[in-house]
Amino acid sequence: MAVFETTEDTLLNGRIRIRQPARGYRVNVDTLLLAATFAPDMAWGGCSFVELGCGVGAALLGIGKQHQEKSPPVRLVGIERDPNMAALAKANALANGLNAEIVEGDALNPPVSIGSFDRVLFNPPYDYPGEGRSPAPERQQAYIAERPVEDWIKVWCNRMSKDSHLTLIHRTRRLREILDAMEGRLGGVEVFPVRPSSAAPARRVIVRARKGSKAPLKLLRGLDLHPANDAKDKYTPEAEAILRGDAFIDMC
Repeated sequence: MAVFETTEDTLLNGRIRIRQPARGYRVNVDTLLLAATFAPDMAWGGCSFVELGCGVGAALLGIGKQHQEKSPPVRLVGIERDPNMAALAKANALANGLNAEIVEGDALNPPVSIGSFDRVLFNPPYDYPGEGRSPAPERQQAYIAERPVEDWIKVWCNRMSKDSHLTLIHRTRRLREILDAMEGRLGGVEVFPVRPSSAAPARRVIVRARKGSKAPLKLLRGLDLHPANDAKDKYTPEAEAILRGDAFIDMC
């Protein structure tokens, strides 16, 4: 594995600490929002979680830390094909006292041995080749998708246990593609818009769907990240509480 510079950072108001690359793809707001959809007060003891393309493991470890006292304990699995990132994810799990299995491999060709899961989550590369600005080489894998989001949904709806659900965050412009991929495979779809502010349209959506559900699609209230007219505050109080791990996103 290549030797590269890392930084040590804390997330969720110091609840977890991670090492991540100093350059390249680093943990961002989308990662923390994805983790925040799994509130610790829910009866999820014994549930199995898998994060696809887990990077350094931040979302998975955030969930694990918030559910650490559950009995029976939750099962945490991360799949990451970059060996350097997978090694960091393993080290981060140990550093935070969490028992997480990090599988080095392709999330779209997962080993049969890992079984099925109750909760599937992912934050895939947002752009397809030729879209947007070309990222730096060290960010290429994290930003440019080699396969469409439909493939992620197709593969993993077959790895979900009964009554399980899949949660992802993506750009709003991919919503039609996501809903089409879920049609006939997953139901009870909930869409949570993430807006830069109340004065701007949503740029991200968090989408959750359940296996075996026949419930109709539900559009949720969503979240404003920044105040509309107050440049002094970086985040709205609601967003700040979520990013600090003091509040959670209500996907109901």
